[in-house]
Amino acid sequence: MTLLALKLILAHFIGDFVLQPGHWVEDKLEKKAKSKYLYFHIGVHLLMLLIILQFQYVGAIAFIVITHFLFDLGKLYLTNPKNYRWLFVADQILHLLVLGGVVYWIAPFPLDFTELCTESTLLFITFLVFVTYVSGIIMRMLLAPYIDEVAKSDEPGEGGSLKNAGTYIGMLERLFVFGFILMQQWAAIGLLIAAKSVFRFGDLNKSKNRKLTEYVLIGTLLSFGLAMLSGMCYQYLADLLTS
Repeated sequence: MTLLALKLILAHFIGDFVLQPGHWVEDKLEKKAKSKYLYFHIGVHLLMLLIILQFQYVGAIAFIVITHFLFDLGKLYLTNPKNYRWLFVADQILHLLVLGGVVYWIAPFPLDFTELCTESTLLFITFLVFVTYVSGIIMRMLLAPYIDEVAKSDEPGEGGSLKNAGTYIGMLERLFVFGFILMQQWAAIGLLIAAKSVFRFGDLNKSKNRKLTEYVLIGTLLSFGLAMLSGMCYQYLADLLTS
């Protein structure tokens, strides 16, 4: 079952990403069903499936290719500048669900959804939500008294910030710290702090804005501190569940 799943996923990745040039995608978005590259793309998928599966499971291959064509065609007609990212994610999820269904059809495997509701799973999900979203809100609440003061003292720089960049950077750094703690890689946390310092505080030093520098430093320490505390609490509670 695992081998079959890996073969199908490999064929999908090669057909959808490795062997699909950028100009194919652009032509498909412009011409939709009239684009010859849409059919080239489906042909590549068919060829990859036949090669990797060694001409076995022809019925399953036909089902995968047909559904892939329908999903891609629907995505082409629904795509616009505002939703293309979400449609890309939805399209890939649908493709993987089809592959999963084919694997289950050929080599049935047990589906035990009760595992998703175990104490250990729910504990892990709870801490992931806390590290990503809840911690960010806590930090905004703690830093609220300084936001107006920093905004008033901040001088226009060389360029603006990307939309929501700070939020995503904070989420990613806390996830990295949380993961490093679970892997007992404390030294990696130090490297992460050093890397952020190199990129972030170099710009702050150029701006010569002491209040902004202090604000970012407080936010960084809060972010890392909450992530480290979350990691240690999770490990402690996980050990209690398994003991």
